[in-house]
Amino acid sequence: MPRAALIVLDSVGIGGAPDATAYGDAGANTLGHIAQACATGDGDRTGLRSGPLRLPHLGRLGLGAAAQGASGEWPGTLPAPGATAIHGHAAEVSNGKDTPSGHWEIAGVPVPFDWGYFPETEPCFPKELTDAIIREAGLPGILGNKHASGTTILAELGEEHIRTGKPILYTSADSVLQIAAHETHFGLDRLYALCETARRLLKPYTIGRVIARPFLGETAETFERTANRHDYALPPPEPTILDRVIAAGGRTHAIGKIGDIFAHQGISDLTKASGNAALTDATLAAIESAGDGDLVFANLVDFDMLYGHRRDVAGYAAALEAFDARVPEIEAALRPGDLVIITADHGCDPTWRGTDHTREQVPILAFGPGLPGKDIGARRSFADIGETIAAHLGLAPGRHGRSFL
Repeated sequence: MPRAALIVLDSVGIGGAPDATAYGDAGANTLGHIAQACATGDGDRTGLRSGPLRLPHLGRLGLGAAAQGASGEWPGTLPAPGATAIHGHAAEVSNGKDTPSGHWEIAGVPVPFDWGYFPETEPCFPKELTDAIIREAGLPGILGNKHASGTTILAELGEEHIRTGKPILYTSADSVLQIAAHETHFGLDRLYALCETARRLLKPYTIGRVIARPFLGETAETFERTANRHDYALPPPEPTILDRVIAAGGRTHAIGKIGDIFAHQGISDLTKASGNAALTDATLAAIESAGDGDLVFANLVDFDMLYGHRRDVAGYAAALEAFDARVPEIEAALRPGDLVIITADHGCDPTWRGTDHTREQVPILAFGPGLPGKDIGARRSFADIGETIAAHLGLAPGRHGRSFL
């Protein structure tokens, strides 16, 4: 029986979302602008990388061609696709430009409702919500209560948090409530319990995620977020490809924050790791151990968390090149009948204004032993990815999307 692996390069958008104007993102192009910056020397950093963006393996899989199809521009010096590359680009039909929307739609379930968002005011959270959180969690109060970058707000309020015991609550342009607290001064288990309380109280607001953001350090200069982040997401509204694999007798191997994104629904095995390198190692190990009919589903978060949101062009470029160097290992781990799809969930253009996600199309790069290459063009929904996985594994078609096999 065949196996499948789905690897999401978190935020590696390729521009050209048809409705980007509605989100204030007309012209955003994560991959294209990184390639442009590298070509002009703006992606250089001493000791990290220099010169044009070099992605020979992803280019061979069709990344350059997919990007040209989405944006009309070929990114830098990426090579033309090889004979075995199945490549194309997809637009999102779900509203928003956040992680759950993108991943759920990739898994075959577009979001059928509008997410709730918090206004760009200060304070940004409804008083009845914060009063309830403070009361039910037994807090002395809260800090923040505004839109903010996670690293910036730690530098601003981390020392006051340690001194007062008040957790830091903040949000972004996404449908999210983030809670930062010190792992030792506040306590990791206490932070998780607080997030569970907030998740329950947020039910009327249709907020996609509550995110626990633990950190360590004693001063603004030394604060650093740890790998113990935990997302508390709403569950998908109907069975995803993960549920469908399990219903058919297969197993699902979730890597990184996939378990959190899907509210741990449809997950057989979960592996968490810190950093793209460790997450890629875990993906390779899961492919090695996966049985017939299984699905490996991985998210590589560093592109988004460390480089996109922080608008770090050089870091983002180096991360892309580091993953590109691992592609031959992924290819070598496959056996006849396997299918791998590399894609993304949204954009996070590091040259764009602000620090939030950008509404972009995403690449679809599919490959496996013996699969012939082809240009699958523009796909009208990310759900085509999930339906392709379903068709490959011999599952009945779902309600959304269409296989490109």
